[in-house]
Amino acid sequence: MDRVVVAIALGSNLGDRRASLNYAIDRLRTFLRPLRASSVIETEPFDVPDDQPPYLNAVVVGETSMGPEALMAELQAIERERGRERPSLRAARTLDVDLILYGDRIIHTPGLEIPHPRFREREFVLGPLGQIAPEMRDPVTGLTIQELRTR
Repeated sequence: MDRVVVAIALGSNLGDRRASLNYAIDRLRTFLRPLRASSVIETEPFDVPDDQPPYLNAVVVGETSMGPEALMAELQAIERERGRERPSLRAARTLDVDLILYGDRIIHTPGLEIPHPRFREREFVLGPLGQIAPEMRDPVTGLTIQELRTR
């Protein structure tokens, strides 16, 4: 399989947030090469159902030969390794690892939606992604990350 450029968002607002992000980046380096990581930013919780502590967020971009389903399974395994639980939708979490972009693919299956359906409204994704890959394109709108940010 050809190598595909992917963008993955990371977030943590429970436990040792920075250690969780560092763990995810180290694990992602084992199958995303070369890996570029944005700086880490702290953000207030967005669109959550309850009172939650602030998040640390970052984005990584790299190339993989994994298919989208296999990659998603690996991302969920990384979350579980850091103690991720899913008691409710948008609950606080030790680690959130979201597949944002998978090359120029558009995928809508019961277990996978690429591009991530809400990434265009989330500055905590667009900001860090724009820092390391402003030229990446959203295959739905055709706009670059930089263009999405200035809209």
